[in-house]
Amino acid sequence: MSFKRTATYPCAPQTTRGESTKISSHGDKIVYTNGKTVVIRDLNTPEVGITYSGHVQPATVARISPSGYYCASADASGTVRVWDIAGTDQALKGEYKVIAGKLNDLAWDGESKRIIAAGDGREKFAHPFMFDSGSSCGEIGGHNKPINAVSIRAQRPFRAVTASDDGLVVLHSGAPYKYMKTIQTHSRFVQDVQYAPNGNAFVSVGSDYKIFVYEGTNGDVLGEVEGEGHKGTIYATTWKADSSQFATASADGSVKVWDATTRKLVKTYTLGSGVDNQQVGATWTGKGIVSVNMAGDLTLLDEGSSEPKLVLRGAQKSITAGAVTSSSGTFIAGSYDGRVVRFESSGKADVVPGPGHTGQVVGVAAMGDGRVVSVGFDDCAREIGGGGGEKFGTTTVALGGQPRALSAVGSDATAFVASTAGVSVVKDGQRVAHLKVDYDATSVGAGAGGVVAVGAQDNKIRLYDWKSGALSPRSGTLDANRGAVSAVAFSPDGKLLAAGDSTGKIVVYDVATAAPTITRWSFHSGRIASLVWRADGLALVSGSLDTHVYVWSVKVPAKYVAIRNAVPGGCAVVGWRGDKEVLGAGADACVRVWSVEVPQ
Repeated sequence: MSFKRTATYPCAPQTTRGESTKISSHGDKIVYTNGKTVVIRDLNTPEVGITYSGHVQPATVARISPSGYYCASADASGTVRVWDIAGTDQALKGEYKVIAGKLNDLAWDGESKRIIAAGDGREKFAHPFMFDSGSSCGEIGGHNKPINAVSIRAQRPFRAVTASDDGLVVLHSGAPYKYMKTIQTHSRFVQDVQYAPNGNAFVSVGSDYKIFVYEGTNGDVLGEVEGEGHKGTIYATTWKADSSQFATASADGSVKVWDATTRKLVKTYTLGSGVDNQQVGATWTGKGIVSVNMAGDLTLLDEGSSEPKLVLRGAQKSITAGAVTSSSGTFIAGSYDGRVVRFESSGKADVVPGPGHTGQVVGVAAMGDGRVVSVGFDDCAREIGGGGGEKFGTTTVALGGQPRALSAVGSDATAFVASTAGVSVVKDGQRVAHLKVDYDATSVGAGAGGVVAVGAQDNKIRLYDWKSGALSPRSGTLDANRGAVSAVAFSPDGKLLAAGDSTGKIVVYDVATAAPTITRWSFHSGRIASLVWRADGLALVSGSLDTHVYVWSVKVPAKYVAIRNAVPGGCAVVGWRGDKEVLGAGADACVRVWSVEVPQ
């Protein structure tokens, strides 16, 4: 009864329109945040990553120390957490309340000893401190509006530069840090400022579309960049490791590379138009520039080509539904914002293109022929065609009510939807039947032989037979659950029905006798969100809002595999890939894979 996490397919960076997205790097590793999660991805194995979920409030920025041993991450409450990345336990080195408000950026000094965190506080906008003790090492002043960015010169004499919504760039000497100089070059918000790795210069960019280069120690203005500039707000700047060039990312959908000495344009990458393609963050890694757009796509730019070398995609919002296709093992995940992402067995992720959902996806089900059907809060069912759900079809099926659950029978490609209007049957791109019910349907499951189970708010389950294009009710109800039935699933042979409820209890019923056979699976402490049987029908995996994932044995009901705190924030969907791999996803928009051994 053991388990081991084998992979984490990370979420995409969270972005906010009109704000810079802070993404940083250390060698070939990139670091960013989404919600309360900090993600570190190695560009040598970009499909997988490691995550840190220690923040209570949404994380806003994270940066690895120059030594490479620690990561400092800041959140919306003004708290900075410094944690170990050299080991596997992510031990907390220190937690410090820096300001009374949201932190927008932080920076390490070149010795990996001091941190300056900056943002929007009530009494001050930034604070410098020692990372191991939290003791103050100076004062950051000169601004009267929130600070958007901070950067520290890596060499002695130390300097720190800050950029703010007040349109000012302020230089500080250190350490200890104190006010040195105010620079008034920008006419609007200053979005980002970054020191060159060699400390000889720093660059500021802003909402006035302008880029300025300054001398590194005294802050003298060396000049404004020359050449064809950006035609939109410039959200980020980043330096090449040898300090010979720097890059800028803009809302005009482009990333431009500039020569640091001549301040002339070297290269332009045009990455698209429209809001989703606004480039809101960038970092220069050992493999090239990584830029992030409003949609959360991470684009690795090749210095020798105008085309992207790699594009990394994923879910930006909480994953709320999902299913594993039996043919390829591809995991199709639907999210809170209506996006549907397909994760291949290697971890490679891509957003399913086409006319998708405009609201939260509440159900995804795989058909036996490789097709996938999804339902969302736009009150529609949509088909995703191809062998592994490559793209949305053009057919939209109106459900007549807000869907709550979805299940499908792969053998005849029929989907059943429980909604506020009743139970609908969808097949071949149309609603072929609809049953109005006098109870509040909360879950639905379809089994072999055309039997359908509908769970309800009144703690009961009704069984129906799908025959001759109609749903015919069976007599009686299944009523061993003690809460609203939130998830139901038939075993592959259709003989057993597992039902999870709002109290965290799972009951397994014998379908032929309508009697409960297993009633002891009650270790979850929150609503059961997802139940999936293994292909042989001998094991069941459950995911709950209590963040835990359990794998249950039918042969030995008293034994189970408990994956505690499996999905931070709550698990919304689980699945099987083969006989020994379990997947789980939920509130943090990441997908995790475990190898499990179930007692037989």
